[in-house]
Amino acid sequence: MLNWVGRLTQVPSDSWTGRAIRLPLRLIPSSLPVPIFLGLMRGYVWTVGSGNHSCWLGVYERGKQQLFAGTIPLGAIVFDVGAHAGFYSLLFARLVGPAGRVVAFEPSPRNITFLRNHIALNGLRNVDVVEAAVADSSGTAGFAERSSSYTGALQQDGSVRVQIVRIDDIVATGRFPEPNFIKIDVEGAEDLVLAGARSTIMRAHPTIFLATHGSDVDARCVELLASMNYQVNTIPGDTPEWRELVARPVPAGKATVV
Repeated sequence: MLNWVGRLTQVPSDSWTGRAIRLPLRLIPSSLPVPIFLGLMRGYVWTVGSGNHSCWLGVYERGKQQLFAGTIPLGAIVFDVGAHAGFYSLLFARLVGPAGRVVAFEPSPRNITFLRNHIALNGLRNVDVVEAAVADSSGTAGFAERSSSYTGALQQDGSVRVQIVRIDDIVATGRFPEPNFIKIDVEGAEDLVLAGARSTIMRAHPTIFLATHGSDVDARCVELLASMNYQVNTIPGDTPEWRELVARPVPAGKATVV
């Protein structure tokens, strides 16, 4: 069933077949909370219109879900930077269990509403929300809300003003423990997140999951990670628009990119 549903969701939405497959989905009220249908997230409650339909079907980015499940243990501390409506925050909450903790960073007012609702709907006590974008400084910045809720990004002339924070500053307050894992997906500001977390990364040596949006930011991220003695590997399934990476600490002088 899981593979069958996954194959259907991969049919291009702009094709005749893709439109026909998705037609019944348009009849489902976007505000309806439903149990996630399949996979590692099965049983969690998800709001239909908060993300792609593949989220509540349970097949969203299946490869990444499996990677996280095989890597993140019970009791871990996970920072979810660019949490969107909370799909991965919910998965991390399940993986780390009651003894672990998830800190979800999200600046978009629209996404924050869904994120908090999903935490409440699922009765999660191990997820904290920071209503801010993550970068290499603290203060406020412009944020551009775009046609897709997945693609909002920091932008100087963005129509929304949002808080920005550095991970190093957040950790220094003692409000949250140092992370064992950091997931970063912030539509082009990934290098800023890493730069603002340098002290934390050098001290705590977290495993970092990173989606880089564009070749320039990818190169900057790889350079930053190499300077912090991290080995960078590509996660299969990247697209022309971005690259999925996992970075792990290695002994000094042995950082490579695979």
